[in-house]
Amino acid sequence: MITGRVIGQIYSTINHPFYDGKKLMIVEKTDPTGKAGSDYLIAVDSVGAGPGEPVLILDEGNGARQVLNDANAPVRSVIVGIIDHVST
Repeated sequence: MITGRVIGQIYSTINHPFYDGKKLMIVEKTDPTGKAGSDYLIAVDSVGAGPGEPVLILDEGNGARQVLNDANAPVRSVIVGIIDHVST
């Protein structure tokens, strides 16, 4: 699992049919304290996250397909939660 912050959304007119009706979010990776890293990823939103929200990301293809309930989905990363608070 990876923590991150949603920094944008991707819009496309031509894509794989699996992505029809799904939101693709740009997520900046963060450390557990919320400090931004230098890396990002693109993830399917399964929880209704929006820009600026801290999120929990599953970055593993088989697990992402299980969350999305599609064994053949062309996906690697999925947002699985919105973070309310982190205690260290």
